[in-house]
Amino acid sequence: MIHSHSSPSFSDQRPGTSGLRKKVKHFQQQHYLENFVQSVLNVVGPVKKMVLGGDGRYFNDTAIQIILRMAAANGVQEVIVGQSGILSTPAASCVIRKYQADGGFILSASHNPAGPDEDFGIKYNMGNGGPAPEKVTEAIYAATTNLEHYTLLEADDINLNNQGTVTLGDMQVQIIDAVADYAELMQSFFDFKAIGSLLKSDFRMKFDAMHAVTGPYAKVILEDILGAAKGTVMNAIPLSDFGGGHPDPNLTYAKELVDIMFNENAPDFGAASDGDGDRNMILGNNFFVNPSDSLAVIAANATCAPACADGLKGIARSMPTSAAVDRVAEKLGVECFETPTGWKFFGNLMDAGRVSLCGEESFGTGSDHVREKDGLWAVLFWLNILAVRQTSVQNIMMDHWKEYGRNYYSRHDYEAVDSQAATDLMTHLRAQFTSLVGQTLGRYTVAVCDDFSYTDPIDQSVSTGQGLRILFDDGSRIVFRLSGTGTQGATIRIYLESYEADASRCNQDAQDALSDLIDIAMQLSQLKERTGRTQPTVIT
Repeated sequence: MIHSHSSPSFSDQRPGTSGLRKKVKHFQQQHYLENFVQSVLNVVGPVKKMVLGGDGRYFNDTAIQIILRMAAANGVQEVIVGQSGILSTPAASCVIRKYQADGGFILSASHNPAGPDEDFGIKYNMGNGGPAPEKVTEAIYAATTNLEHYTLLEADDINLNNQGTVTLGDMQVQIIDAVADYAELMQSFFDFKAIGSLLKSDFRMKFDAMHAVTGPYAKVILEDILGAAKGTVMNAIPLSDFGGGHPDPNLTYAKELVDIMFNENAPDFGAASDGDGDRNMILGNNFFVNPSDSLAVIAANATCAPACADGLKGIARSMPTSAAVDRVAEKLGVECFETPTGWKFFGNLMDAGRVSLCGEESFGTGSDHVREKDGLWAVLFWLNILAVRQTSVQNIMMDHWKEYGRNYYSRHDYEAVDSQAATDLMTHLRAQFTSLVGQTLGRYTVAVCDDFSYTDPIDQSVSTGQGLRILFDDGSRIVFRLSGTGTQGATIRIYLESYEADASRCNQDAQDALSDLIDIAMQLSQLKERTGRTQPTVIT
């Protein structure tokens, strides 16, 4: 029986750059999840076929059962669900596109911690497989503030552990192998024969799934299909609390992998992915690849992968991502777009056939094979490059810098900062913009100060307030942003970049090379004085 339930309106359900993220207990409020889901269905409907799955974090199972009953009550005819409720974010995009669904709900808070006292998230992806664009998310938010009721089918939970089709009211629920469709897509993109030969040689690698969603995908693809040694994939079993860890693949939170890769007997290649499988970290033997450099290397070596044999249509990067890939695009003679942070901004460019490769400095890389960033895809791309070039990760990076120069780059994250203090800091910076232009700060002269805005070249939509930029006349820059992916306080992100063309000077430590810019950023922002923080939470 379908019941209509009265719902209070909520004022805090505006989706961020990757959907709605809150603490689990916040989502467990009566009517809270239901209010958001009903608002989505009202805005994007009518939905006849949709995809549903998540990263397996705490509350994933409960949320899936609620969404299934709401879908049945709202006229959805078919829902495709990953077995046991599991679908990585890129796999969900793959499934939406393959089965021509109207869209789908992805349950994840990405790289944020999981557990009863930690984070949960939900977002809606459109029929192209990509995140809902801003005009849709703003319409959803508007709907959440005045929703009066939601509808729910009263029914028992469905057993999602077995593949097959079951009925829920008048709706069909198809429970699919969570890995198979994605693995098939990867085999069509990369040279699995060459990668398999590499992995069966004396080449050694480690992949850290961080007890998150990528474990089953990596086990099937790397070990079962490609033949990597058993145990190549570590922390492979998804856990509802990610084993108590922070599933963010960076040098701080992927410490177990980093310790393995930075010792005397390190493997040749290391990689990690995050909570929902859309981020990646690439490591060589005692060598870290900055995500911005990783994007540039993939672009420069794109034809190593069969799917890119004819070259790239174009490249896109988020504004805070370094300009390293711009130099590759220029040499290749293809367009290069600079967008705001958020994968949804790449969707229009990919759908229009303007770009085939895109990336963000926040460990996200992908192509038009899906409409999400894709952690395991990036790992396979590096393996394909290594299989073709038959050299080390470090040598590939050194060769790249010899050819293109090096964009020294780093991001400093200050997490869980008092929200008001963070807002005041940004206001303080913005107030200096007029007087800063033309000033000499150390060896740098300020050329431009602005708050980045973007006009989408496809639909002409405008996005403003995307990050405070201080651009210097030599091409160096400092960028300040408040992140939209946290659930506690604010995260201040400071991006620092300078270019070095001299190959003999490309081997410095990034923090040393950027030390003057770091000092300037601290002075201009008064970060220590305003937040009490003396060190970043994470440096990448």
